[in-house]
Amino acid sequence: MNKLENKSRYYNDIKKAIEYFDENYSYQPKLDDVALYVGMSKHHFSRIFKEYVGVTPMQFLQATTLAHAKKKLSSSKSILDTSLDLGLSSSSRLHELFVNFAGVTPNEYKKMGEKLDITYGFGFSPFGKTMIASTKKGICSLEFYEDSYDEIFKRVKKTWNKAEFIHDDKKAQELLARIFINKEKMNLFVKGTNFQINVWRAILNLKSAEISTYSDVAQFIGKPKAVRAVATAIGSNQIGFLIPCHRVISKSAAMGGYRWGIDRKRVLLSYEENEKSKDSN
Repeated sequence: MNKLENKSRYYNDIKKAIEYFDENYSYQPKLDDVALYVGMSKHHFSRIFKEYVGVTPMQFLQATTLAHAKKKLSSSKSILDTSLDLGLSSSSRLHELFVNFAGVTPNEYKKMGEKLDITYGFGFSPFGKTMIASTKKGICSLEFYEDSYDEIFKRVKKTWNKAEFIHDDKKAQELLARIFINKEKMNLFVKGTNFQINVWRAILNLKSAEISTYSDVAQFIGKPKAVRAVATAIGSNQIGFLIPCHRVISKSAAMGGYRWGIDRKRVLLSYEENEKSKDSN
């Protein structure tokens, strides 16, 4: 079992625990109850959970309440405005220099991927089973899935319906390792309307473990009344994690929707807080 597959297995246990927390929050479940539900001893479950997320299960339960989200949102409120003031909205400074971001040309958009080779495959990431697809210009899809990958594969095929698809799971896993273990800088190649691309480019200004709101993103791109359209554009993103749509929540501080599940969104944010604290030590 490779390192990412092992992390993926842990993610499934953590996700199961979070689901239990959500369903039984009003009863304030004890650690023994959650560990029993997950199928581990109390000490083993607590160790695995803290190793992955960075806090104990009980601390996580408190840290993902609405009150905590509101507090975090308050401290993050001016992040996008600060990015704009500092001139960080250019692609050269996006996402902490973690990605290069390029959209299709109008001609490429019209051709829907004609004469384009897309290599895709299925593997593991710290957030479960993952499909990744890439072209010579960069990654064009990164999606998480549970049991069946049919839906996400159909989605990337529909987006690039004239492309030639090449299945290579080994290459996919190598690429996922470069992202999640080596943390290499990646090229992204996205297909969307000008509005969608502007929204995706905006959220790339959010640093790891920081959050913002749909209305702040709308304000950032100069469309303050287009909050619903911004939410739709974020929901249509097909490159999870690298385009960090998980860092955008509603103005009320509720987690809101997430294409790959609210539980995964919460784990992503907690994972990033943990990684950030490691880097600062």
